Amino acid sequence: MSTTESPPGPPPGGHAGIAQVRSLVTTVPGPRSRELEHRRSAAVAAGVSSTLPVFIEEAFGAILVDVDGNSLIDLGSGIAVVGVGHAAPAVVEAVRGQAARFAHTCFMVTPYESYVAVCEELNNLTPGAGEKRTMLCNSGAEAVENVVKVARHATGRQAVVALDHAYHGRTNLTMALTARNMPYRDGFGPFAPEIYRVPPSYPFRDPDGMTGEEAADRAVELIERQVGADNVACLLVEPIQGEGGFVVPAPGFLPALARWCAQRGVLFAADEVQTGFCRTGTWFACEDEGIVPDLVATAKALGGGMPLAAVTGRADLMDGVHPGGLGGTYGGNPVACAAALGAIETMRTLDLARRALILGEAMTGRLRALQDVHAGIGDVRGRGAMVAMELVQPGTAVPDPDAAKRIAGRCHRDGVVVLTCGTFGNVIRLLPPLTIEETLLADGLDVLGQAVDAELA
Repeated sequence: MSTTESPPGPPPGGHAGIAQVRSLVTTVPGPRSRELEHRRSAAVAAGVSSTLPVFIEEAFGAILVDVDGNSLIDLGSGIAVVGVGHAAPAVVEAVRGQAARFAHTCFMVTPYESYVAVCEELNNLTPGAGEKRTMLCNSGAEAVENVVKVARHATGRQAVVALDHAYHGRTNLTMALTARNMPYRDGFGPFAPEIYRVPPSYPFRDPDGMTGEEAADRAVELIERQVGADNVACLLVEPIQGEGGFVVPAPGFLPALARWCAQRGVLFAADEVQTGFCRTGTWFACEDEGIVPDLVATAKALGGGMPLAAVTGRADLMDGVHPGGLGGTYGGNPVACAAALGAIETMRTLDLARRALILGEAMTGRLRALQDVHAGIGDVRGRGAMVAMELVQPGTAVPDPDAAKRIAGRCHRDGVVVLTCGTFGNVIRLLPPLTIEETLLADGLDVLGQAVDAELA
């Protein structure tokens, strides 16, 4: 598919005078942002950090406008949340209309149709043709917690197996599932028990020639020996690891794990919080190899910018939980549900899964061209519009987090928001809104290329 192909559906265009171009009128951060940063330090807990101390006043499409009037290109989408773009018209209209009718009743007290409609959409969209049920909650971490609750209730087993390099959230249980100590786990224990971790497929760091099936065998052998399959409620995986470094497993890894789960009565649970909703070129990343999870956790792009998350699973599993065992006061808030319906409508109308493939081809092409020049780029990987480069000491696999920090900082100063990630902090990741105009993406990639050239020369 050509990178010059026009996007499916109409381009996002402008909104409220926000042109889809990068424009800097002050240094970044500017004086007004610096003033607000002083207020922030006196009012906000220091543990709540920000990638870039630039305070945003408005946003549309793939442009963030800060309080100093700078227009920045957003290649992070609020960590994959605004896949449909900032202030997507269908989302804005849905939120406006619902907020004017009612903002909350609590679905567990008096229900409303939009909650049911979102569940119907998820039951239809998630992988698998079997009968499914969905429950709604507020965040990805909460969705993962509920996956574990359902799995333990359904199987009568206690152990949960996750993968090394995984990230699943910041609650006590999801911290236990998350692999990286700093900044997510350090000093916050003790953690929830009966959590085990095995190696994933990480092609850049695995032994040369290791296949996906061999990596799965390595993981399964450890589970069988150290935990025992009969004790495992679920195997929880990110189809593409997010915070861990956008690690794409070798082909065959996930299908082999899914087959083992089916054979041993272990539930296969997919954390699609970051990969879901068209980001990887399909509605869900599991579809790439035809995997049908027993349980799926979703969030981020589901709400189009509003806080909403979900667990979707086989009907027998989800309906097996007693009434009142699932839920929460704000879960499936009506305004967030309206936003989700507007976001899903936008994804479907603009065929954003196909659009993600076009954007991904553009991004990987540019990053691989940089890799050809710079030995400090050890790996370029991703799928669809979820793309990353891993930075290393030239000629080695030794992580170089300082290079990632310098490159990201230079991009930020030049008006392009990029994010870092990875267990070693050495990965630059790109997650643009799926509605980004190609000329704007090209400008952002030019800035990134200049930063790489300057810092890796």
